[in-house]
Amino acid sequence: MQASENSLPIWHGTTILTVRKGGKVVIGGDGQVSIGQTVIKANAKKVRKIGKGDVIGGFAGATADAFTLFERLESKLAQYPGQLTRAAVELAKDWRTDRYLRRLEAMMAVADRSVSLVLTGSGDVLEPEDGLIGIGSGGSFALAAARAMMDRTDLDAEAVARRALEIAADICVFTNRNILVESL
Repeated sequence: MQASENSLPIWHGTTILTVRKGGKVVIGGDGQVSIGQTVIKANAKKVRKIGKGDVIGGFAGATADAFTLFERLESKLAQYPGQLTRAAVELAKDWRTDRYLRRLEAMMAVADRSVSLVLTGSGDVLEPEDGLIGIGSGGSFALAAARAMMDRTDLDAEAVARRALEIAADICVFTNRNILVESL
């Protein structure tokens, strides 16, 4: 089991995937939360619509920290309506410079109809080239699976996300098949 600076166990158990395909964007995530090697909760909701329902987001990391970041992002979206990138950059600035926020252990994937972004505690706001984002313990597995399915014309964005998250659940012990997907 890993421990943080204060010797408390680190929370694990998230796979979040963003897929942008065919004019649609989805963010999906599993529901597992673990401490060390123990599953604490199997049906956590780590993906939700934010702002006025025109932005979706998913988080990886400590739940309370992620909710704090969601609230801060919603505040920034209220300041900069319709400008997800600007709101995300402003949040990242605060996250990096604010003493309280710097201690938060979480990452976020957020998207609106035109842009998908990853936000990190180190101040990064990253836009993927291919419209795919994978974060969390199973994020790389889901990302690889989604990339392999993107050229399939029989699968829309939601189908790609669901199948990729199922594949990640088969590989990552911190990921389960209790999948929630939100779309725009």
